[in-house]
Amino acid sequence: MNHEPDNEQLLADVLAETTPADFREALLGETLRLARRRRRWRQTRRAAALFVALGLLAVLVWQNLPQRPVASMPVAKAKVKSYQLVRTQPLPASAIVVTQPFPTDQLVASVATVEMIQTSSGNFRVINDDELLALVAARPAALVRLGPHSEQLVFVNPEDEKGFPVN
Repeated sequence: MNHEPDNEQLLADVLAETTPADFREALLGETLRLARRRRRWRQTRRAAALFVALGLLAVLVWQNLPQRPVASMPVAKAKVKSYQLVRTQPLPASAIVVTQPFPTDQLVASVATVEMIQTSSGNFRVINDDELLALVAARPAALVRLGPHSEQLVFVNPEDEKGFPVN
């Protein structure tokens, strides 16, 4: 279907000078009425947006204003404080305990009898691991290394830690 001749005829009728004058006036009037209506709608939307923005601004400002105290009415009872005020002052110097290190020549012990054993540098010999284990060969024991130069002799029976005769 080819409607080109119909479309051309319609276009010619609209634009032709042969159409009645009132038709052109009616068409122009309807076009102007629709244009005015669209313009009013755009203006109304802009005004509504402005009023909404002003309303939101007013609400935000109103909520952020400091609260004014309500008109003072006679209060029957006083407010109870939610805290207790504590006043302090420094201690006098005589109430402060001070510690001082003892001189190096004094020795303080908490036990009434203390035996001091002194050895001379030439009266002992350092033994190795095999010699130590040979001394406790009659008792079950193990030599545990804690670090590169640190060992501990551990006995299986706790009674052996208190001592035993060595032959």
